[in-house]
Amino acid sequence: MENKISLKLSLAPCILLIVLLAVNVWTFGDEATSGPCQTALLISSILAGIIGHKKLGLSYREIERKAIHSIVLAMEAIIILLIVGATIALWIQAGIVPSIIYYGLKTLSPSSFLLIACLICSMVSLAIGSSWSTMGTIGVALIGIGKALGYKEPIIAGAIISGAYLGDKMSPLSDTTNLAPAVSGVNLFSHVRNMLNTTIPAYTLTLLIFFLIGLVSTRNTVELTEISKILNSLEKNFYIHWFFFIVPALVIYLAIRKTPPIPALTVGCLLGGILSFLFQNSDLLTTTDFQSISSLVNLVTKSYEKTIHVAYYGYQLQSGIPVLDELLSAGGMEKMFSTVTLIIMAMLFGGVMEATGMLGRIAEGILSLVRTSGGLMASTVITSIIFNIFAAEQYLSIVITGRMFRNTYKHKNLDLLNLSRTLEDGGTVTSVLVPWNTCGAFASSVLGVPTLQYLPYCFFNLLTPIISIAMAKLNYNVIVKSYQDQEDSIDETYKR
Repeated sequence: MENKISLKLSLAPCILLIVLLAVNVWTFGDEATSGPCQTALLISSILAGIIGHKKLGLSYREIERKAIHSIVLAMEAIIILLIVGATIALWIQAGIVPSIIYYGLKTLSPSSFLLIACLICSMVSLAIGSSWSTMGTIGVALIGIGKALGYKEPIIAGAIISGAYLGDKMSPLSDTTNLAPAVSGVNLFSHVRNMLNTTIPAYTLTLLIFFLIGLVSTRNTVELTEISKILNSLEKNFYIHWFFFIVPALVIYLAIRKTPPIPALTVGCLLGGILSFLFQNSDLLTTTDFQSISSLVNLVTKSYEKTIHVAYYGYQLQSGIPVLDELLSAGGMEKMFSTVTLIIMAMLFGGVMEATGMLGRIAEGILSLVRTSGGLMASTVITSIIFNIFAAEQYLSIVITGRMFRNTYKHKNLDLLNLSRTLEDGGTVTSVLVPWNTCGAFASSVLGVPTLQYLPYCFFNLLTPIISIAMAKLNYNVIVKSYQDQEDSIDETYKR
């Protein structure tokens, strides 16, 4: 690009975006990501395009081509998200997720409540891939139980959030776990494996801290009537069995064997549908005498129709227990549309900013202070946190930071797995620690604890970026890779 854009002008679309996002969060609250934020991204993209056209003389077609190419880079993640939506719904209907919740709740012990609460939320969030659903459902129940046991609300919330964000960061069903590798251009399961280097130490220390706190805390005994109601309702509405753990275990096994994410998750989705038909179809299980072949065909047809409907629209439970109904009324491809549109608009904004050279100019300003590879990775974590604070949205923290730093990693011959990991180490886990971030606002409202009160007890969320920055500074777990072609290529996603 012959004309180099100024830093101040490059920041103009970002400032507009931050202002619009702040207004949207203030006006729409938790609903900000269901349309308003997408609109803000579109408006900011238009401003960036106008600046590029007027100040740099770029043609509309040139900007459009690069913006569309940016969106194409996220198409694998979009397909995965749709499969994930169907998988969550079918796993609930099949009894897989209910069985995980059932056996998780059975492990509750008053003497180690904080540790168990963190583990339960970890299990649920890993199974459904959503920290929000985990906090807003099982988290609410655990707040009540913890209070009865004599624990203060902020520390209970810290245990819940720490566990919930393990799944948000690590589950292949999580949107952020799919978004970070999509923005970076790496394979999903390679990304998950690489994150273990920072996640295992942070999570281990978190569990140890909650265990030690439990040892020195004074607790009261209580009848866990609410948990008993949930367990009884799960048994009434689903066929519960440890056998169902085989399905998520198989998906994990396929991930270890480096199976591409789309076929691996598709296997899990199909198995969910099959198990749902075999074990959760009460009409089919209780019918022993068919008057004709046509009646059997009709029953099978209705079962198939129900399964397809659940896969697209999601599963709805009506057990009479609000907490359980909210937890297990989830999934479906339709529920992923707002996330899909947010990804498309975010990638559009990143593409226009990159096409006009604005991202590169902003990155230059930040990278002017970076001297080493470790410093680059530490800067990625810090920048992700800054965007969580000023952009008030974890998706934007991941997308904008990823687009800003991607080419710099390639120029320094650093594997883009370093980028995807540091994006999650900084962007995913710290979003809930910002009061005006959508994640922080949601957690505070559903758990009934102000963000700044639970913040000191979210040990996993605090330790992960600290460990990541420390490892970067020590030059530990820095993966080197030589890039011959410095241009973005969607093919890179499939090379690992």
